[in-house]
Amino acid sequence: MSGQQAMNRANGAAPLVEISHLVKSYRRGVQTVPVLSNITLSIEEGDFIALMGPSGSGKSTLLNLIAGIDRPDGGVLRVGGLDITQLSEAALADWRAANVGFIFQFYNLMPVLTAFENIELPLMLTRLTRKERRERVELVLEMVNLANRAHHYPSELSGGQQQRVAIARAVITDPTLIVADEPTGDLDRTSAEEVLAMLQRLNRELGKTIIMVTHDAHAAGAANALVHLDKGELTDGDTR
Repeated sequence: MSGQQAMNRANGAAPLVEISHLVKSYRRGVQTVPVLSNITLSIEEGDFIALMGPSGSGKSTLLNLIAGIDRPDGGVLRVGGLDITQLSEAALADWRAANVGFIFQFYNLMPVLTAFENIELPLMLTRLTRKERRERVELVLEMVNLANRAHHYPSELSGGQQQRVAIARAVITDPTLIVADEPTGDLDRTSAEEVLAMLQRLNRELGKTIIMVTHDAHAAGAANALVHLDKGELTDGDTR
């Protein structure tokens, strides 16, 4: 448990993420396929959660609901005290932009933009000046050890370097929550270790709350708590 977590719990602070009786299903033709069933879960500010489970267990669906990418069929989902299930589409989009940083397995970088420009992209929707944007991008490039790759395009970077650009892009707006969907799934072990170390640093030094979907037990070891899903239901957890 981090110092921030201990302080939150000692002070009786509400969890950052509060999920109660969450339900989600999808339509396939005339069939309704249940994906998540009665999920109740709390995530404290400063947690680093690894969300694990077999393929099709609902891990990515739960992550997308927490991040406001998708909507549940029922239940309550509060982030920072706000029930995001009650927001309009426009308000939800604004909330995501201000509060959530995204890291994906396949980086999702714009191939026609440099590393610098990819990282700067989320800031283009803010009121920051060009100088302020540049200073912030340079700061996070240093943080992810890519200052010397600022003007390289994704095709000129290794997989690990591309994922570090994606991490920098995820934190550039100083989000409340970072969600990562299999962030090491496409990397070799050395690059994966670098990315996991970067996530741990964001969590321990900057106090970022991270929820990471992974099928890799080794990657899950970087987190301070495990949450297991199976067939759309929570099975058990392990807080370190």
